[in-house]
Amino acid sequence: MNITETVINIIKQQLSLGENAELNESTHFTDLDADSLDVVEIVMAIEDDFGIEISDEAVESVRTVGDVVKVISELTE
Repeated sequence: MNITETVINIIKQQLSLGENAELNESTHFTDLDADSLDVVEIVMAIEDDFGIEISDEAVESVRTVGDVVKVISELTE
């Protein structure tokens, strides 16, 4: 499973979205009705899953699924 698929699965799980929910890198968190607390919980789950720590500044810049994937890619290079 690649980073994008893992992130999408974490988001679906954290937001209680069905397996059939269509998400891709351009999906905005606001389109998913995710508030700031939801985003923090998603980031915490991602940090646990990937064994990384995402800075508060990076979290503030996250708007889309692709933004999360980019941050993870940069931290795991």
